[in-house]
Amino acid sequence: QMADPFLYDTGERSNYGCLGHEVQIEYLNAYICRPSFFTDKAVIVVHDVFGWRFPDIRYIVDLMASHGYIAICPDFFKGTEPWKSTDHWVDFPDWMKNHDPMKVDKEADVVLKYLKEQCDAKKIGVVGFSWGGMAVHHLMLKNPQLTAGVSLYGRIVRDSEERYSLLNPTFFIFGEKDHTISLDQIFLLEDKLKQYCKVPYKIKVYPGQVHGFAQLRPEDMKPEDKPYIEEARRDMIDWIKMFV
Repeated sequence: QMADPFLYDTGERSNYGCLGHEVQIEYLNAYICRPSFFTDKAVIVVHDVFGWRFPDIRYIVDLMASHGYIAICPDFFKGTEPWKSTDHWVDFPDWMKNHDPMKVDKEADVVLKYLKEQCDAKKIGVVGFSWGGMAVHHLMLKNPQLTAGVSLYGRIVRDSEERYSLLNPTFFIFGEKDHTISLDQIFLLEDKLKQYCKVPYKIKVYPGQVHGFAQLRPEDMKPEDKPYIEEARRDMIDWIKMFV
């Protein structure tokens, strides 16, 4: 059995009552949660392979809203089926071909337009997990409208030196025991960013943590992982607060 590169144990998840609501933005569905007061700051949350309805990702949207941001998670899969934990791993490469995390530009633009025109957002950041972490890395190279980004355990793609000329401050979060991303790849990313990146960036590896660690809800955390999960979330929010 090959190790599954993105997926983590979705296990028994406790039910989650969301605080936000669903909206339709042009051709996209999205989940949005707003703080209780007016703000002109927003954060786009990019889901992982389990899609925009996955309770863990909605929890993160609500968490960002609780820190004072209009937080929104659009369906970057545009209505197509997300990956399910019951799907067969052998089909994953084909599924990925139709769900390319580098092909998110159009959807990002639709959501940016909505946030600016309908929500009066002036500063907009982006955070993404796994599949979404790859999308964030891509968007931070391509879209200057995104003031800052946090990429959480997005697999590292080395296709060209262009992967390192980030447009705005970007923070990369990794788990030390992630079987999809080796420490060598992380060191190489750091080297290349030192050479090519002209904006603030940060890379941090959290001890003992596996793929998917930072999006767990409190009731699903193991006691030994909890301090690292909470630290990663605080770090993510601090980075956004520093720049957005």
